[in-house]
Amino acid sequence: MHAASSRPFIALAWSNLAAQSAEQLSLAAVPLVAVLALQAGPGEIGTLAAVQTLPFLLLSIPLGLLADRVSRRALMVIAEGLRALSLLALLAMVLTAQLSIAWLAVAGFVGAVGTVGFSVAAPALVPALVPAHLLARANGRLELARSAAYAAGPALAGALVAWAGASAAFVLAAVLSATAVALLWRLVELRREPAPPRHPMLEIKDGALFVWRQPFLRPMLLTGVAWNISWFVLQAAYVPYAVRVLGLSAQAVGFTLGTYGAGMVAGALLASRLLAAMPLGRAIQLGPAVSVLAAATMVATLWLPAGVLAAASFFLFGAGPIVWTITSTTLRQSVTPGAMLGRVSSVFLAVNAGARPIGAALGGWVGASWGEPACLWLALAGFILQAWVILGSSLGALQRLAPAR
Repeated sequence: MHAASSRPFIALAWSNLAAQSAEQLSLAAVPLVAVLALQAGPGEIGTLAAVQTLPFLLLSIPLGLLADRVSRRALMVIAEGLRALSLLALLAMVLTAQLSIAWLAVAGFVGAVGTVGFSVAAPALVPALVPAHLLARANGRLELARSAAYAAGPALAGALVAWAGASAAFVLAAVLSATAVALLWRLVELRREPAPPRHPMLEIKDGALFVWRQPFLRPMLLTGVAWNISWFVLQAAYVPYAVRVLGLSAQAVGFTLGTYGAGMVAGALLASRLLAAMPLGRAIQLGPAVSVLAAATMVATLWLPAGVLAAASFFLFGAGPIVWTITSTTLRQSVTPGAMLGRVSSVFLAVNAGARPIGAALGGWVGASWGEPACLWLALAGFILQAWVILGSSLGALQRLAPAR
């Protein structure tokens, strides 16, 4: 059965595109509305962003356990339904002039809960819909949809808010989220044998220990932690660095940031060819290696302060890591027993999410103490570390997928 001809997978792919588009639209529209309608400053925007990350830290593991106990399709329907309700609540607040930072934060938290549920269940569901030899292709299609939403969502949200008001952005996002729910509702999931009842903490412990003891998953987890910390160190410093040192206008800064999404799309399109041209282990290691090149390109702007170099850096940051996401997800699905896929996915999601505020705080402290260039050097060191972890692992010898035991 070809992934493209599998009706359940097609339903999942289209629902994923709709859900990712709704998420990116809302993530971009909410801070715009907060600034334009409520005159929010950096403190309020930071609070909104922090509240939207909390579900990833608090609920990834519990929802991952739930994904291994109940129907993953049903969990995704409920999760996306929560996001749709949060978007409708945002729309109602705009239409009734009841907007406030507190209510935006509440709606953002509820929507992020939906994102977490969708994110832990979807990778666990894919192996049940496509054969093992098509996992990489299927994951590539899902990531291409995410990349397209990431690249187009913020620009579309900005245009809608500017031309038609905040309500238009939330209407479109709500329609997309409801469409995702409808597509998921039609998806047929194979019935799984119910797991014997055990204490939830024991099952969570099993998932975490499996990740730590598995020779491929542990270096991937550590690499992800180092990458996320380094990325958010760079993110904390880039905009002020681009304005003060590179002398870029707001429009030029936006363009350089936008090349990240373009790189994601390019990497997702090239992933299948790269997998055909090299062993799986080397393809997994490619993303971290490209990240080092991307960070070095950004550091080069200290000597050659050109916006085009910054744009090239963000393009590489998009292209390399998206190949990593596709290949590492495929390997994770292959080596993990089906009954543990939700918990294992949730471990990766929770740990990576936990690394992000660490990186942002570290970048803010280093930037305030020694300036933005120090952040660029620190980020480069972190990206070298994550590449060293994965290049020094046994993954390099992996030729093809190893089935789960």
